Amino acid sequence: MDYSGRLNRNEWSVRPVPLQAGRVLVEKYHYAKGGSNTATYMHGLFRREDLMWDEKCQGVAWWIPPTKSAALATWPERWMGVLCLSRLVLTPGCPKNAATFLLAASRRMIDRKKWPCLVTYADTWRGHTGRIYRADNWEYCGLTKPERTYTINGIMVSRKAGPKTRTHGEMLALGARLEGAFAKHKYKRTS
Repeated sequence: MDYSGRLNRNEWSVRPVPLQAGRVLVEKYHYAKGGSNTATYMHGLFRREDLMWDEKCQGVAWWIPPTKSAALATWPERWMGVLCLSRLVLTPGCPKNAATFLLAASRRMIDRKKWPCLVTYADTWRGHTGRIYRADNWEYCGLTKPERTYTINGIMVSRKAGPKTRTHGEMLALGARLEGAFAKHKYKRTS
């Protein structure tokens, strides 16, 4: 469905959704084609008339804790209170401001006493700049150092596997393709 124009906040809503509902959208519409096996929060975007139907979900905000090193680099004084927006995705045809609406509503649903610092990244590999985060008043923290990006059959694959970080050789042995080394724009928001 094409909603072109701007989102009318009276016609849309954001609510928690099961991990699997979010995973379906990420696998179909997000460039990474996958994500973590867990979610601390998973919020979906819905037209108000479709609130009873998970299959009518039009977007997802997927939150997980970052790696310890990323959390320490973001907020060293309380690194265990950092939560990362891992995936933000919309179905094609959503209104122009749907991503910012979803992000802001999702952010307000997070327990900010437990998670006082939020962090996210805009991937230069995909040409992203973080315009959505700036529109929601996130603080720009600069570019990260470039890191290698790998894919297998078009799906992004993380070097991090549980407590282990795989080497370049181990990634290639898995059948991963090195796409290059790319920096990311980093944004954070504290309560």
